[in-house]
Amino acid sequence: MTNANIAKNEPPRYEDSTMLPPVDVVEDDSGITLYADLPGVSKDKLSVRVEADVLNIEGEVTLPFATHIEASHAEVYLPRYHRAFTLGQELDREKVSAEFKNGVLKLHVPKAEHAKARKIEINVG
Repeated sequence: MTNANIAKNEPPRYEDSTMLPPVDVVEDDSGITLYADLPGVSKDKLSVRVEADVLNIEGEVTLPFATHIEASHAEVYLPRYHRAFTLGQELDREKVSAEFKNGVLKLHVPKAEHAKARKIEINVG
């Protein structure tokens, strides 16, 4: 929904609407790993971007319907996914890695060097 729609108290336009894909987030010593379920999205219709401190995931659903056939029941009624996450300062935005397989996007965001645990050597003196 655009701000213009909100200001005019209009219903959201179909092309402005998106689905929120379910995402699992796992944190370990190396950083965070996100698993986003994006059924119906092909690799060429998937976009992952980091802008400032925001990680954006966007995908367009492409379901193979014949043009002369109409679905009698559809639960995927919006053509796009979008999800955004704010990345903390302890994560390295420059080293995000992505893998997409069987409709599941796996993103790994490693911890920045300054945020990693390090052992402090103790001098005897």
